[in-house]
Amino acid sequence: MSIAVAPPASPATSLQQIWFTRCPVPTASGIAYKLGWLEEEFAADGLPVSTLQEARQLGRHHYDHELPGLFREGGNVPALVARAAGAPSRLIGLTWIEEWQTILVRPDSGIRTPADLAGKRLALPAWAASRGGSIARAMSLQGYRGALALAGLGFDDVRLVEVALLDQEAARTPQEGLQRLWSGLDHLVRGEVDAVYVKGAAAADAARRLGLVVGIDLDRVAGPRYRINNGTPRPITVHQSLLDDHFDLVVRFLAQTLRAAEWAAENRDALHDILQVETRAGREGVAEAYRDDFHTTLAPDLSAQRLDYLGIQKDFLNLHGFLERDFELAGWVDPRPLQAARELLASRR
Repeated sequence: MSIAVAPPASPATSLQQIWFTRCPVPTASGIAYKLGWLEEEFAADGLPVSTLQEARQLGRHHYDHELPGLFREGGNVPALVARAAGAPSRLIGLTWIEEWQTILVRPDSGIRTPADLAGKRLALPAWAASRGGSIARAMSLQGYRGALALAGLGFDDVRLVEVALLDQEAARTPQEGLQRLWSGLDHLVRGEVDAVYVKGAAAADAARRLGLVVGIDLDRVAGPRYRINNGTPRPITVHQSLLDDHFDLVVRFLAQTLRAAEWAAENRDALHDILQVETRAGREGVAEAYRDDFHTTLAPDLSAQRLDYLGIQKDFLNLHGFLERDFELAGWVDPRPLQAARELLASRR
């Protein structure tokens, strides 16, 4: 089978640097970077590989998708918000990784099933300065929707209590900063709310530190449609000009993410070591949040099912005011690079 190529673009824009950004979660691109494979791949091209996490002056591009040489593997809320606002991004892959989506409660709450949420006070993080930055609010709303739907309930059956955002930059450590994303936890400890949606290893560490317990484990009780959220599915996106002018680089980047996903499937213990750094969490938090066979599911695809789930998420965000306007998902997707990456990886074996 021949490797797919894109039509030539003229004139091609010059590229001096490859940037990538990922959220503090398990990502194939983050693993490939930690293993040194991305730098190795592009060394012969004279292209250094750096992360936005190491260049804070460019951090806004994690949200606005306006940096031409950027690969982004991260939550779908900023990606969808940016595309709805007209960002020239393209969707080239989707992952689905279970990561401890839970509803935390106090030990004496009596909340153990979705039906127990009826009439309860659920913490809802306030709007951030921008739609794309209002990730905690979007995740909480969607997490509650999924839990309530399991019991045939809706938002009218609970009381959403808006809680102020915490300043993550004021945290003493990166670990504490990420835990501050879940601004309702202190309210829960004080008895001002009854439940808080969280996800991920840092949240597991925070729950342990604060003496909170899991009331509802969405990963255990729900089908995939009830777990659709910011990271399920998680998109890989690039700037349109990167596809137009440097299609081969996009293919090679994706080939390394596929290779990293294969490595992860065979190296769970070593993967956990990497994830402690990537997720800013302790060993216990990583082990608790990333369970079962999660390490075999890091490879991106563009399956009809994952695209359907992303469409559900897009419609939910639009309904609740996160998108500037609606848009057609099909026009955002470009399947060519991923297919070419699979062929390239196979040819290198």
